[in-house]
Amino acid sequence: MTPVMLRQLWLSIEATQTNVLLTLDDPSLVQWLMKQFKQERALNRDEVHILSDYISSKILLIRDLAHQRLITES
Repeated sequence: MTPVMLRQLWLSIEATQTNVLLTLDDPSLVQWLMKQFKQERALNRDEVHILSDYISSKILLIRDLAHQRLITES
């Protein structure tokens, strides 16, 4: 995965509403983030697998960051 893809993914996560990040189950959240990413950039088959695996491996971090955002927004 390129640094540009990583940056784009994390910008997309930051732009996502907190309730989406916290309420979707893990597979749904991975799919939702993939869909958001694909709207901005076309992915080949290998990139889809790499990005999906990366998001899956970072689900706990994504949810922790969303929870922190929720606390600071209150």
